[in-house]
Amino acid sequence: MSNPPFGFGLPDPDNRGDDDSSESGGRQQQPGADAFNQLGQMLTQLGQMLSQAGSSTGPVNYDLAKQIAVQRLAATGQAKAGFTTSDSSTESAVRDAAHLAELWLDAATILPAGATSTVAWTSRDWVERTLPTWQRLCDPVAKQVAGAWVQALPEEAKQAAGPLLSMVGQMGGMAFGSQLGNALAELASEVLTSTEVGLPLGPDATSALLPANIEKFTEGLERPSSEVLVFLAAREAAHQRLFAHVPWLRQRLLATVEEFASGISVDTSALEQLAGRVDPSNPASIEEALSSGLLEPHTTPEQQAALNRLETLLALVEGWVDVVVAEAVGDRLPGADALRETLRRRRATGGPAEQTFATLVGLELRPRRMRAAAALWKLVGDRHGMQRRDGLWSHPDLMPNAEDLDEPLEFAERLGESGDAVGQLDPLTELERTERAEQQAATDSAGEASSGEASRNESRDDQASGDQDRGHRGPDEQDGRPKAEDNDSAEPGDPRADHSDHSDRNDRPSDDR
Repeated sequence: MSNPPFGFGLPDPDNRGDDDSSESGGRQQQPGADAFNQLGQMLTQLGQMLSQAGSSTGPVNYDLAKQIAVQRLAATGQAKAGFTTSDSSTESAVRDAAHLAELWLDAATILPAGATSTVAWTSRDWVERTLPTWQRLCDPVAKQVAGAWVQALPEEAKQAAGPLLSMVGQMGGMAFGSQLGNALAELASEVLTSTEVGLPLGPDATSALLPANIEKFTEGLERPSSEVLVFLAAREAAHQRLFAHVPWLRQRLLATVEEFASGISVDTSALEQLAGRVDPSNPASIEEALSSGLLEPHTTPEQQAALNRLETLLALVEGWVDVVVAEAVGDRLPGADALRETLRRRRATGGPAEQTFATLVGLELRPRRMRAAAALWKLVGDRHGMQRRDGLWSHPDLMPNAEDLDEPLEFAERLGESGDAVGQLDPLTELERTERAEQQAATDSAGEASSGEASRNESRDDQASGDQDRGHRGPDEQDGRPKAEDNDSAEPGDPRADHSDHSDRNDRPSDDR
């Protein structure tokens, strides 16, 4: 974890000199002018924070974050193309590329298409559409950080502060929102698709590409822009197939990030050391102290376990997408291998997506696990086929773990020894089928019991009715016949003989018959 999560560092308002070359044909500005520009940006951000003070209701002021991100994108000359609305020809090109990519993917995976719509986003669209997911990811971090500062106060100070604590919370929400807005603006000007960071940031079933950023990405590749667009559309479509047809994946990814973030703790004792390093007359000492790592949170064992699970799952997602897209495009795109390696290096060198993700959430992905996961998926597919490979996504218990990434050959051999049903049988489907069968059996059993009880009740009612009828008949007649004749015609053991009046029969003369 090389970068502390947001809220631990000061926002960086400058553009690292990126804008210097855009003016006067590459003429660099004077140091004094650059300092005034930075001061102006800082004052502008401060004014935005103060104007938004009343709207902060949570640990992060997301309204302020959105406002800062949008304004920074609009003010940055390099991002203006990505800030404006896409034209109809660009949107048509994106849809055509996505349609072609989906056709190729149909032959490379058993998972059907997951996106119901394909759209061309601007950088502003990306900020607005992904902000709800960022809110879910960043809230646990901000809550832990803000809570740590309040807990660090002595009880006397808390009681004396009283209502001021809520104002401190609002200021913290604005500080977090300001840093989030700057980070999102930087990321929005670089990302190529909605799933580039490996997480489902955008709306469900929506495949999104950012043509302006893709155009900048293509400039140094010496490949046709249409080829790059189709390749990136295939990657986006492959991600969408996973997130749409593996029900547990989206929730598992986001929940693991939340679990990691919720465990963040701050060593408040470091505040004393930090205060000793700060020289109020030297602003540079403040930045140096904040970047010294004293306030960087320590990773707990629970966090490390969650981090390992998240890295493994993200590596499995990226590795599967890498293999499936490579098989789908095949020889159709001459530069596919070069593009594949370029994206791998983009991830391995810590591109803007990884750096911003590490800053916002407090964790850093390890791209080397993606290569191991790709090797595992390739081996499983070659040995056991596409059906078995993709069938492993049917349940998390079937998925490879971190140890399997280290020993892919052993996993492939174990998968072959476990029988043909592994990877093809959906445990959730089988469980639901078993439950339905048990419920049906219970219903049938209850129905039979109810039917038997009803028959017995009916028999008892008939018998009681017969007894009642006999109780109301005359002494010399039963069932419409003389009583003596009826009794004489009854066989031994007949119930009618048991109800005969033996005293009356014995008193009659024998010739009465």
